Amino acid sequence: MEIFYAHESDGTDVRLDPEESAHCVKVLRHRSGDEVTVVDGNGTMFRCRLTDDSPKSAAAKVLETFPGWGGHPYSLTMAVCPTKNNDRFEWFVEKAVEFGVDEIVPVIGERSERKIFKPERSRKIALSAMKQSLKAKLPQVAEPVSVKDFILSGRKGLKLICYCFEGGRKRISIKEALASLDLHGCPEVTVLIGPEGDFSPEEAELALEHGFLPVHLGESRLRTETAAVAAVASCYFYFVD
Repeated sequence: MEIFYAHESDGTDVRLDPEESAHCVKVLRHRSGDEVTVVDGNGTMFRCRLTDDSPKSAAAKVLETFPGWGGHPYSLTMAVCPTKNNDRFEWFVEKAVEFGVDEIVPVIGERSERKIFKPERSRKIALSAMKQSLKAKLPQVAEPVSVKDFILSGRKGLKLICYCFEGGRKRISIKEALASLDLHGCPEVTVLIGPEGDFSPEEAELALEHGFLPVHLGESRLRTETAAVAAVASCYFYFVD
């Protein structure tokens, strides 16, 4: 199934940007009159008929609308410290979108090996993964912020931090934490994942002071990107079971 992303849509007509137009017309050789599937990035899929096969600005007429297409019954924000190797973070972005995530926030911790992160490439990967995994909502990849600023930003809903907490502080599994949610409506979940060297004790304590619950991902020691994908998968399987 070929999916195209429309930057412009009024619910009656859609228009593709130059990159999507070229893929539709030049690569896949669609012509006026062909039926195509278009998503708006906000959760709606359109069955359309191509009315303009310009390779720079293709347009189509909406035939049928499918709101909430490929969505999930929860809202998930993943705040993850970028890895030293960019490829590993980009792998996480791709897999997180395939499972289901609403926002990815790169956070820079006191122990982060990567202090500068440019989100443009991750945004392109998120767009590609959205289409590949048959979803209509494009997850947002935010500008990077410090771990402390993210903690202090006042996120709502269930807030979890994955941290080793040496010294015997009790942690629960993500599944146990999710069990506390009221499943009516669209529960909001935020998961905070640290860098290779973990959070500093000061960052971890600040998170607890601002309502984050300490959770674990099992007995194995996981890399940052693996832990992040495991957390996304835990949420996905909890809600879709």
